[in-house]
Amino acid sequence: MNLSLLFAIALAIVHIGAKNLLFLGSVPRNRWLSVAGGVSVAYTFIHIFPELSAGQVRVEDSALNGLEFLEHHVYLMSLLGFSIFYGLEKLAKTSRQQQRKSGRGDTTSDRVFWLHIISFALYNALIGYLMADPEQESSVLSLCFFFIAMALHFVVNDFGLREHHKRVYDHKGRWVLAGSVILGWAIGSATRISHEAIALLFAFLAGGIILNILKEELPEERETQFWAFAAGAGVYSVLLLII
Repeated sequence: MNLSLLFAIALAIVHIGAKNLLFLGSVPRNRWLSVAGGVSVAYTFIHIFPELSAGQVRVEDSALNGLEFLEHHVYLMSLLGFSIFYGLEKLAKTSRQQQRKSGRGDTTSDRVFWLHIISFALYNALIGYLMADPEQESSVLSLCFFFIAMALHFVVNDFGLREHHKRVYDHKGRWVLAGSVILGWAIGSATRISHEAIALLFAFLAGGIILNILKEELPEERETQFWAFAAGAGVYSVLLLII
């Protein structure tokens, strides 16, 4: 069993077991969730974003340029990832408000639940797919950093999804998300795509990570721990820069 598969299984376990970390869901927000968010953001800015400029050059010089009118393919993919998950978050909040007004409880509708879960399943499958990328596997250290950042990111995402969907997330959603990571890894292991396509996928992931972390850290009602977030981002940034 190779290391990337072990990490993919471990990421699936994060979604399955995160519900047992009940102490993280307190208000004010537990500092460890803020640390986890800081680490994920640091990985995105320090490791993924610098790769985007190199990826943009690859895309511009590749056969993917059937879209010559798009001058910044990679950055547009980041914007797309950010925008999609922003829209999903707004949809979930609106659905909860409507459900509360109609006396159905503080949770989303079934339709919004499945839209949210399917979208995050594709997101998780993308992460599993990228984990199986040969360039990631060729560097154990790079793969370890990717795994740590994504595992902590999953913890943050898990608590956000559970807040929106409540018990139905524990009964169904978390299992779908756990399985999607393994499925993504399996597809990534069985198929090979170009470096240019990998760059576009990483760009989309970067946009999604930034939105999913910011939506958890910025709302005032969460009483988030800024210094914990800053410490997580700072320490992980230093590690990424010196190792």
